[in-house]
Amino acid sequence: MQTETLLPPAAQDAPSALARMCAGIEFAIGRIVETLAGLLVLVETLVLFVGVFSRYVLRNPFVWSDELASILFLWLAMLGAVVAYRRSEHMRMSALFARMGARGRMFFEALALVVGLVFVAGVLQPALDYALEEMAITTPALEISNAWRAAALPIGLTLILVIGLLRIGRLYRLVDVAMACALVALIGAALWLAHPALIAMGNYKLVLFFVVIAGGAVLAGIPIVFAFGIGTFAFIAFTTHTPWSVIVSRMDEGMSHIILLSVPLFVFLGLLIEVTGMARAMVAFLASLIGHLRGGLSYVLLGAMYLVSGISGSKAADMAAVAPILFPEMKERGERGGNLVALLSASGAMSETIPPSLVLITIGSVTGVSISALFTGGLLPGLVLAVALAAVVARQARRENRPTAPRAPGREILRLSYAAIPGIALPFLIRAAVVEGVATATEVSTIGIVYAAVVALIGAAFFKQKIEWRRLWPMLVDTANLSGAILIIIGAATAMAWALTQSGFSRDLAATMAHVPGGAAGFMAISIVAFVVLGSILEGIPAIVLFGPLLFPIARTLHIHEVHYAMVVILAMGIGLFAPPFGVGYYAACAIGRVDPAEGVKPIWPYLLALLIGLVVIAAVPWISIGFL
Repeated sequence: MQTETLLPPAAQDAPSALARMCAGIEFAIGRIVETLAGLLVLVETLVLFVGVFSRYVLRNPFVWSDELASILFLWLAMLGAVVAYRRSEHMRMSALFARMGARGRMFFEALALVVGLVFVAGVLQPALDYALEEMAITTPALEISNAWRAAALPIGLTLILVIGLLRIGRLYRLVDVAMACALVALIGAALWLAHPALIAMGNYKLVLFFVVIAGGAVLAGIPIVFAFGIGTFAFIAFTTHTPWSVIVSRMDEGMSHIILLSVPLFVFLGLLIEVTGMARAMVAFLASLIGHLRGGLSYVLLGAMYLVSGISGSKAADMAAVAPILFPEMKERGERGGNLVALLSASGAMSETIPPSLVLITIGSVTGVSISALFTGGLLPGLVLAVALAAVVARQARRENRPTAPRAPGREILRLSYAAIPGIALPFLIRAAVVEGVATATEVSTIGIVYAAVVALIGAAFFKQKIEWRRLWPMLVDTANLSGAILIIIGAATAMAWALTQSGFSRDLAATMAHVPGGAAGFMAISIVAFVVLGSILEGIPAIVLFGPLLFPIARTLHIHEVHYAMVVILAMGIGLFAPPFGVGYYAACAIGRVDPAEGVKPIWPYLLALLIGLVVIAAVPWISIGFL
């Protein structure tokens, strides 16, 4: 996912006693944190499944299960982020500094370290204060202090800070660290001295902090979470009197949304399906059906995202349910990682309107639009974009002359179908569990996990199938690692979104859009542009909550059907969410696919162009959204 940290010459020689001691401390911290994080994934799975079992089977729900899962979830997110930090697997854009010489790369590695440590050190005390404030709040079911949950923030940040400090002089040259510190200090001093000028700039200062600083940090190879975090921190510290603890509280809000708990569980489900052999059986069957077509498995990925999307309510969880199954086989067939994450990201944007999407529910809640109408109207727009992406897949497959497999005989297809039935049934089982009310979107992944485990045990007992159970523990740790890397980016993006809205940016933008020339067509066009941009920096739900109540009344006065406008807005935000360099969804796709974000930047643009063309068609033809209402 990123380039490896370059070792300075000193680190390549025999390590000193101090270096060995620092390495030993870091190893001990890493082993303890990985153990706790892996156990948390397992405990979260059990707690949520017990909640489903008690409610649906015993008819005696455990009122504490969701509350305990929520408390443990923040710990899982923060400890997973620590694991990702120690493994140097936080998402970053390494395209620019990867082209530099060894000397330049070492400096930018040191700069990434320093910026991360500055941000963590800056919010550490506010995180501690925030946890202490939460002591006054008692949870309703367990009746314990909420500080037990909030303590995950300062403890996780402290561990990241300690690990970073232990690496100075051992993995990073002191001269590079000193130069990076001087650069950061110089920028900080310039911003402090420019305080009066920044205040006088009005909202134009947002460009400085969230485009120049945050965007420059992203391009410099600084991990996305620290790039977003340092831009937000600098904005609040140098232009407002807002307590720094608000950054921590917003990060908590972003990471603690209960629907996001489905992310680590679907990640674990994807890995479990792979290790039990169900993934191989499904891929073999699907490949036998359309593997002889060029790009055949790419069509399977599009179809899988369309079917799976909406089950969890989280795009990251949807991608985590599909990618681990298909990516290994697609790579074996010669697909490059950049192409895979580009298609995965585009399919995530494509499927934003497919019910039961959390964005659809949110937009109905804050605007008064019928949620059932939104569910009905969302299927066909998603299908239109799926066809647009399929056209790109077909064109690229022909142009690149991708290899194909021989057409499988009917007898072979039939044989493979028997082995694939348990895996193919899984998405339908999961969707049925949600629709029938057996489990919530958060809990349903645990049903999939138990189902996969039972199928594997039956296969081992009666069909002598070999299961590599020794991979179970590394899977739990990898799940925590990947989930932490994703969730902490979402937390940082939530804090950045809050800073943008508090500046009055949302009110100014709504006022500007209300007076755009061109009537309904002009308003729709500017809405597409605005929500593509907003989706890249605010994500779907925050943008809807902020701008939905302001813009939907304007759309009604222009006689734009509210369901039609909702589809256009949601898809525009989805394109922004998955568009580099700021789209958080794109980095989530890269994390799930374990691909350096730089590899997917070029391949994704044809897909984004297809999505934009499809979106224009949907905006111009209201029937696509409202024809079946």
